[in-house]
Amino acid sequence: MIRIVILLLALASGGAASWLALGMGDEPSVEVAEVEEAPAQEVLVAAAELKRGAAIEENHLRWQPWEGDIPPVFISRSSRADATIELKGSLALSDFVAGEPIREDKLAQRGTGYLSSLLPPGKRAIAVRVTAESTAGGFILPNDHVDVVHTAVRPDAAGDAGKVVSRAILSNIRVLAVDQTVSQAADGTSVIGKTATLEVNPEQIAAVAAAEASGTVSLALRAISDNYEASVVEAEGTRRGVVRFFNGGRMSMVEVPSRSDGS
Repeated sequence: MIRIVILLLALASGGAASWLALGMGDEPSVEVAEVEEAPAQEVLVAAAELKRGAAIEENHLRWQPWEGDIPPVFISRSSRADATIELKGSLALSDFVAGEPIREDKLAQRGTGYLSSLLPPGKRAIAVRVTAESTAGGFILPNDHVDVVHTAVRPDAAGDAGKVVSRAILSNIRVLAVDQTVSQAADGTSVIGKTATLEVNPEQIAAVAAAEASGTVSLALRAISDNYEASVVEAEGTRRGVVRFFNGGRMSMVEVPSRSDGS
């Protein structure tokens, strides 16, 4: 009797195992769908450091992958694939570090008042005639800072040509451009021009114009460490006067500082 029960249990277990095997074989296989990666977004960035006033070339720009949403002020490759060509010749209105996204509101197109875009609020641009000799041998470049020196011939008592007098009328003035060049060459070479455009305050315009009308103007290059000093106009009260004195019947003249009140 016990043997019959064991045999029946064995048959039942085998049948159950067969049924389970058949049932599992009939279940449909589940396919795992491959997740497609979204295409990488790219924005236009500076390929290297760009200084304010630099003329943009194609090799100054490159496309860089961008994670997340792209701000509207940035330039994406999907919307403007030819931006590197379109922006060639633009002028940088501010400094860019390498890898910084390019913003079109920080660029100015040539022929659209780009020089006026370089002027800070309240500043003016005035051009002066220069030579290689009057611009530190031609080594004064756009964005350098200079002192403006006025040289004139003062007549003597008889009205004839007298002594040559030079004095600095402005200090720490930024050079905006030399001729039509508004940025330093990539190799740092000098720019020999006939005019230099200076960034001045409104009250300094008259001093520069009067200096050109009454003599010659030279530019003295300043050290970079001195560029943070305030620019000044020599006060009227510090102009020099001439004292005449006689010695043994001969008249001599000595130039001395004098105040505007005549003392």
